[in-house]
Amino acid sequence: MQKAMYDSDAHFQGLYASVPRQFAFDATTPAELKSWQNRFRPRLREALGLANMERDLAKHRLKAERSEQTDLGDYVREKWHLWTEPDVPLPFWLLLPKGRSGRLPLVLTPHGHNDPEIYAGIAKNEAEKKSIAEGQRDIAVQAVREGYIAIAPTARGFGETMTKPDIEQGKGCSCRTELVHGLLVGRTPIGERVWDISRLIDWALERDDVDGSRIAITGNSGGGTTSLFAAACETRITVAVPSCYFCTFAGSIGTIFHCDCNYVPGIMRLGEMHDVAGLIAPRPFCAIAGKDDTIFPIKHVRDAFRRLRQVYQVAGVPERCKLYVGDGGHRYYSAGAWPFIRKWFGVPNAPRS
Repeated sequence: MQKAMYDSDAHFQGLYASVPRQFAFDATTPAELKSWQNRFRPRLREALGLANMERDLAKHRLKAERSEQTDLGDYVREKWHLWTEPDVPLPFWLLLPKGRSGRLPLVLTPHGHNDPEIYAGIAKNEAEKKSIAEGQRDIAVQAVREGYIAIAPTARGFGETMTKPDIEQGKGCSCRTELVHGLLVGRTPIGERVWDISRLIDWALERDDVDGSRIAITGNSGGGTTSLFAAACETRITVAVPSCYFCTFAGSIGTIFHCDCNYVPGIMRLGEMHDVAGLIAPRPFCAIAGKDDTIFPIKHVRDAFRRLRQVYQVAGVPERCKLYVGDGGHRYYSAGAWPFIRKWFGVPNAPRS
């Protein structure tokens, strides 16, 4: 008699394969594509908790305060807080290029599971300096040296937005705490981070130096998560470049250990990750991946990209959908980002020295 053996991997993969996806992409014309997006996007916003936040915070008015300003030669770095909710003063760094006039493109650079200030080029120790140098993680600095205005926000659950108990216990983030409390009121960490990106765009568009027709978002790992979901939900974002995140849910988030903040209840009943990314079409999209990334395997990245290309084919703009594969692991690859963003911003200039 054969001994009964439970194979969790087989069970979970079977579950992913058997669950119907209500918004699996099946459009064949641009009109059908638009209809699919118009039906899918509101349901995605509901799953993320954004619809609840919109209702709960309908009367909230933004307030912002600047606390620091530093001249760094070719750009100015400012520290701000934006009250994205009545009791959430969200920290962010604003980087402004010097010697530029008129309205400039804006690049939002959400970070991953590291210190929020790294993206603004601020290293507190040698380990962080090494991380920036080896992984090209000073993404907001790269953006401002391209001549763009850059905003490097703190992701909810990191830095100043961590809970006191998590800080006292020496944890690196409050992602699990954020998840469990949010679930009780119909929120998710991804949804809250997308909400913050939208409020930062609201604030930025009130300035007289931001070109609202040219807004890009790019970040690595968890920053790639925010980049993808924000661009899917927020149509004011005109160029999306998520790094080391775009893959499949089944082949990455659902198979390999990831932080609690990655999980959205019922997401795979709506669609796979390439379906979510399909909400960005026809806006330019470039996925950056590392060929040796062990938590977002390149095999599944390529499969997701092949399926996403079908969306852009139907949209009639396949040239706007790209995949850049870096020769390494889980890190940012600036060569995959700035030429693409520059092209679709219509800015042919080379990076400033």
